[in-house]
Amino acid sequence: MDIRKFLPAGRQVKDNLARRIMFGLCLFVLSLAFFMVFGLYQRAKPILAMRPLKDLLFSGAWHPTQGQFGLASFITGTLWVTTIAMGIAVPLGILTAIYLSEYAHRRTREFAKPLIDLLAGISPVVYGVWGVIAIVPLTGFSALTGGIVLAVMAFPIIISIVAEVIRTVPFEIREASSALGATKWQTIKFVVLKKAWPGIIAAVILGLSRAFGETMAVLMVAGCSLGVFPKSVFDPAYPLPALIANTYGEMMSIPLYDAAVLLAAFVLLLVTIFFNMVGWSILLRIERREAGG
Repeated sequence: MDIRKFLPAGRQVKDNLARRIMFGLCLFVLSLAFFMVFGLYQRAKPILAMRPLKDLLFSGAWHPTQGQFGLASFITGTLWVTTIAMGIAVPLGILTAIYLSEYAHRRTREFAKPLIDLLAGISPVVYGVWGVIAIVPLTGFSALTGGIVLAVMAFPIIISIVAEVIRTVPFEIREASSALGATKWQTIKFVVLKKAWPGIIAAVILGLSRAFGETMAVLMVAGCSLGVFPKSVFDPAYPLPALIANTYGEMMSIPLYDAAVLLAAFVLLLVTIFFNMVGWSILLRIERREAGG
């Protein structure tokens, strides 16, 4: 029963006004992603009208003064750096989350959680400076260096989400497994992780989204050499986000240059939105399942 109809007329008016204002603000926030996608597409249309999308995405020739705007080398650099980052962050993040959720003492968890949140809140520039000081002397300006820095940046989101998902696994399942003679690790490996697997995948996807779209830290440590296809982890890489940050606003007198850079931003935004939608949809499905169960 709606109790609002029993409220005085003045309070009903205020309640309706507040509800509509909040709905309008919510709609405005949700529409921002649409306006960003639409705006970038409109600015990228000139080059899409002049060059086939296939040529732009799979050509490695980036010579703006000659009218060549191939993004393949930048996409390759993005994939290299992101793959290295996730290869480091995923196993370490999951194992850390398992320890904090299943093995660590309550005081250890209470001590670790603020530190993990602190890592998530540190500015990317600080991570970049740390990479230049601590990692570059060992590995040089390379895809490996960018991957290591991005892995550290992806740790907090993977650890936090995986630990939260593991905690949603009912304690009774653990007790049943132990009652059947399974060790603690066997229970975690074959029962807890199996139950939490969709949430772990979501955490990996969201961590991948963070690594894929990161700009400043990678720009500072990955080398960013134009036209270079990294053939090993020690070669320089020039990811898409670094290209956008490093070149936008330069040489705008060159025809289609502005549209090419904004096309890179458009592609990056679409991929990031896709990863986030997939990751959060999995988490929402888990939340609904737990609420219904």
